[in-house]
Amino acid sequence: MQKEKIVIVGGGFAGLNLVKRLDKRKFDVTLVDRNNFHSFPPLFYQIASSGLDPGSISFPFRREMRKGKVKGARFHLGEVKSIDVARKEIHTQFETLQYDKLVIAAGTTNNFFGNPELIKHVYTIKTASEAMRCRDEILDRLERASLTHDREMKRKLLSFVVIGGGPTGVEVAGALGEMKRDIISREYPDIDPEDVSITLLEGQDKVLGTMSDLASRKALEYLKRLMVDVKVSHLMKSFEDNIVTLDDGTRMYSGMVIWTAGVTGINFEITGGEITPARGNRFEVDRTNLVKGTDDIYALGDIALMTYDAYPHGCPQLAQVAIQQAKLLAANLNKGKKDEFTYKDKGSMATVGRNLAVADLNHVHLTGFTAWLTWMFIHLISILGMRNKVTVLINWIWAYCTYNTSLRLLIHTTRYPLRSRWGEK
Repeated sequence: MQKEKIVIVGGGFAGLNLVKRLDKRKFDVTLVDRNNFHSFPPLFYQIASSGLDPGSISFPFRREMRKGKVKGARFHLGEVKSIDVARKEIHTQFETLQYDKLVIAAGTTNNFFGNPELIKHVYTIKTASEAMRCRDEILDRLERASLTHDREMKRKLLSFVVIGGGPTGVEVAGALGEMKRDIISREYPDIDPEDVSITLLEGQDKVLGTMSDLASRKALEYLKRLMVDVKVSHLMKSFEDNIVTLDDGTRMYSGMVIWTAGVTGINFEITGGEITPARGNRFEVDRTNLVKGTDDIYALGDIALMTYDAYPHGCPQLAQVAIQQAKLLAANLNKGKKDEFTYKDKGSMATVGRNLAVADLNHVHLTGFTAWLTWMFIHLISILGMRNKVTVLINWIWAYCTYNTSLRLLIHTTRYPLRSRWGEK
């Protein structure tokens, strides 16, 4: 019998878990991703702060494809540009692929809330490459500040503003605070830590708005302990010529703005069918993750908008939602069933710094050292590959015991020779 062709767009938590669980005897499975590796986004902030190298939290798809549950699937490198619903085709910059069933698990990208020009001026950490770019800029500013004798220039170089008080923003601001408190005096003797300013801006009236009040209060306390200036109930109105203007008219200088304020679904050009992305550029799906108005296209994870009584505004955009949806969809496709999805909330957590974290776990609220150990354990077991787990653990133990890391390397890529990727003009 000819196998049914299933094409999966995106190799994140949802896409990779789906590939693992689909029955390769029934389906011809192809995974398409713009990178040739799977990464672990919850730890991107540690790449940006020189705590981990990208290889420690990344895993090549082709190596994974050789293993038991994934063996039999194929990987194609490419960024999906358009989807032809009528012809059942997807188009990347390299090729056209036919499908019988399409699963969109491409995730999200940065949301600049109607100001796309910000992408040219702020630093983001939604991907491993963006986190590396952010790391290089931080290190470059530290090196330049070490060379100048102009204190005002030092302060300008070392003025950081983090936009967004969610888990990522809190973790980035906390990592910068640890750098100010523990690293600068040890490794950059020509810099006075007092010349480093770190400001966290949050539009709501508290940080970690989706977590408990206890977690929010403790996170704020920990950030202040790390010398981070937190401004809640403030929105950034504009950023021009290194001047951040707030909604109340306040202006502040920022040498580097790190944007973690929001996400929006990856954009696709869709032809041959009436599929209109819903709020947040997400695909509206039913309880089986089938995109509404179609019978052969599914959406999983952050890019899927699934609403039901418990979540009238949609399931949260969390890794656990993506993983659970992928498991159920694989079971449904394998068995020809249409079981409906119900999200089982396992809690949420965020780390602020060394021995400082918060966790909301099924009616149990943890803070401080206990939450920090829990955070480390959960993230460690979630990373793919034993080698990666061991590497991350060794890095964490070494950094904890010595306050040192060998990862503060400023390696600029060379400009020449100029090239374009195959198939691009």
